[in-house]
Amino acid sequence: MAALLPVLPPVIGWAVHARWLHSQLTIARRDPLTGLWTRDAFTRRARRLLRDPRAVVVLADVDHFKQINDTHGHAAGDVLLATIAARLSYGTPGGVVGRLGGDEFAAVVVDRDGTAGDRLDVLARVLARPVDTAPEVHTTVSLGWVRAADHPGEDLSALLRRADEAMYTAKRSGRSGRSAPRRARLGRLLESVAGRRPGRRGAA
Repeated sequence: MAALLPVLPPVIGWAVHARWLHSQLTIARRDPLTGLWTRDAFTRRARRLLRDPRAVVVLADVDHFKQINDTHGHAAGDVLLATIAARLSYGTPGGVVGRLGGDEFAAVVVDRDGTAGDRLDVLARVLARPVDTAPEVHTTVSLGWVRAADHPGEDLSALLRRADEAMYTAKRSGRSGRSAPRRARLGRLLESVAGRRPGRRGAA
């Protein structure tokens, strides 16, 4: 790229170079296996979404991932992670999704219609489907999530910890998990889910 600069007019040459640098920075912020944002890039974008009180923080962890690698090989494990990443992105439209490391993913979405819980329950089932090109490669994915509005004043790190607690509750229950809201909001929550079976989404 640098070799081309003397050939082009200075303004055009630097514009091309700036665009190339921007593309390289974008690539560096993407996880090479899944194409998701890396931890740092995810954090910056997630914090912007958290300015909306309707934001929901989601944490996802692949269950028994080591067993997948041991049974089917690391290449199969990589395909599984890439597949889960694609499904997670598709299932959280308008949000930001990142790979935090290993088999752990995070997302922040804005729940504009109040249906995040139902959609995440469906997403958990979709994530557990076998890989299209390798039906024998599949496992469950535990989800934990929390509404930012239930914990006012808490930053992304604190909300991710709450989602992590809900996720491990979900691992034990076999359902997608929601972190419990503050007591002051509990009455309104119960009213909003009246008629649904208690404990459907779990609690941290």
